[in-house]
Amino acid sequence: MSIEPAAAVPVLLLSVRDEYAGRRWAPPGHHWPGQPSAVGGLDLVAGGTWLAVEPGGAGAPGPVAACLLNGFGTLAPEEGRLSRGELPLLAVRGGRIDELDLDRYDPFHLVVVGPAGAQVLSWGGSGGRLTGLELPTGLSVILNDGPEGLAESRTTSERIRALMAARAAHFRTRFAAEPRPRPRPGTATAEEAWGGWLPIVTGDGLAFDDTAALVQRREFGDGRLWGSSSISLLAFGDGGVRYDFAAVPVEPGGGEGWRRVEL
Repeated sequence: MSIEPAAAVPVLLLSVRDEYAGRRWAPPGHHWPGQPSAVGGLDLVAGGTWLAVEPGGAGAPGPVAACLLNGFGTLAPEEGRLSRGELPLLAVRGGRIDELDLDRYDPFHLVVVGPAGAQVLSWGGSGGRLTGLELPTGLSVILNDGPEGLAESRTTSERIRALMAARAAHFRTRFAAEPRPRPRPGTATAEEAWGGWLPIVTGDGLAFDDTAALVQRREFGDGRLWGSSSISLLAFGDGGVRYDFAAVPVEPGGGEGWRRVEL
């Protein structure tokens, strides 16, 4: 996440979705008849999404996006548990997350983004409390351990913590070293819009199993493969919101595999 209030495009969001391989999904589209203006990828298992965008207009809030990350902490009771995938859709239509029965949701971090900035809502699980943090100007990294890895409830796995720290350190340095792009809602390709950030976004040449990999494939010993399934880039400015999307794997050096999502 990059926030520069004085810039022509003040808010930029990169979201990499990591999930178990084999969990079926559909690319971004208008998937919810009850919320027809919302756009996002569809989780075909639970029916929700990991990232929703509401372009605004016609009485709807927006432009606004909401991006979901799984958190660590106390899981909700199996009986009565609700899918976290409904939370981005609720957030982009102006719903109040703090008014939900959060004990029915597993831990999460929900990044709510608009042209004026971004807020992260963090929930550590049953019996905990919902916290909110306004992200500061500059580059911010939101992990499964929360903003900058400093959530109240964090992983107990040293391996996972080390992987997240290596990823954050490598890519913070790489993004800071490149000129900040100015993506517009117009017709430019992803490569033209995102410039030197695009090769970084697609993995920066690191192997899928590198300790610092952003686009990753890993085994954690339970017989299942965990890894990145898609990458989303969003830019908020005076002209509205621009949304570029690519399924993984994607061409590492440039714009092949990217498409602009119509909002």
